[in-house]
Formats: sequence, C-alpha cells, structure tokens
Amino acid sequence: MAHHDDIAAISRLKYRYLRCLDTKQWDDFAACFAPDATADYNGLVFSDPTALVDFMRTNMGEGVLTMHQAHHPEIDVAPDDADDAGTATGTWYLHDKVIVDAHRFALEGGAFYADRYVRGANGGWLIQHTGYRRTFELTWDLDDPARVKVAGPEARARG
Repeated sequence: MAHHDDIAAISRLKYRYLRCLDTKQWDDFAACFAPDATADYNGLVFSDPTALVDFMRTNMGEGVLTMHQAHHPEIDVAPDDADDAGTATGTWYLHDKVIVDAHRFALEGGAFYADRYVRGANGGWLIQHTGYRRTFELTWDLDDPARVKVAGPEARARG
C-alpha cells in the first residue's frame, strides 16, 4: 500500500474514533484500538483499551453531549523496509465541546493529539496510543455564562 493510502486509512481511523465517541457507539469505538493500546488525555492516563472504553462509556454516556473535531493531520508512516514498518505517528489539532445539561456545565477546548498507530493482523490500522495536551479550555455554568473560566495548557483532562 502506498503511503498516501496509509495516510488516508489512518485519517479515517481517527475520524471513526471521534465519531464513535460522540455518537456513543462503544463497540465500534473499542474496535479502533490495538489490544495493547494506551492513552493520556492531559494527565488522565489509561494503560489498556478496556479501561479507556469503560471510562468513556461511564463518563461520556447518556446526557453528555460532545463534539470532537480533529483536523490539520501530520501523519508519518514508517517505510516498508524499516525496522518499524507497520507503524505510524500522527499529530492532530483538536477542537472539542462538552455540554452536561444535568449539571448545567459546558466546556470548550483546544488541544494537540499525539498518536501512534500500528497495522493490525488484518492489515488495517489501529490506534496504539492516543492522547493530547491542552492549549486552552473554557468552562462555564450554563445558568451563568458570563462567569466563564479560562485555562491554558495546564488545564486538566476532560476526556
């Protein structure tokens, strides 16, 4: 497969990961990960994909409205003749929003994802590691939006 085909396949994988997260399709979300996948969302760390999916299912489920958009991908695929053939890395710009009406809470943020990908047994790409570091985060009470709170890169993880 040519590298541009790999880049397109990895982009589709990332988009599927985001779509499944926002639409709460947890089985399809889980299928995006390699069996040994890890994650680090601004310090919220997961050492295996089961823990990650369980956390998202519990904390991003019914009543939590989310929008995750990743764009401006910078994807590097290891050459077929390299010792690490079948691997790739990606950097993505994230824009996300989270609304939890029951808690009258809203969040909007930006971050940079740093991902590693591995070719699975069927030849398709899987996420081996994903995570991001925040560039900014705005949070507010839906009943008092004028009191928005602004945080920079040190903002804590939200998922």
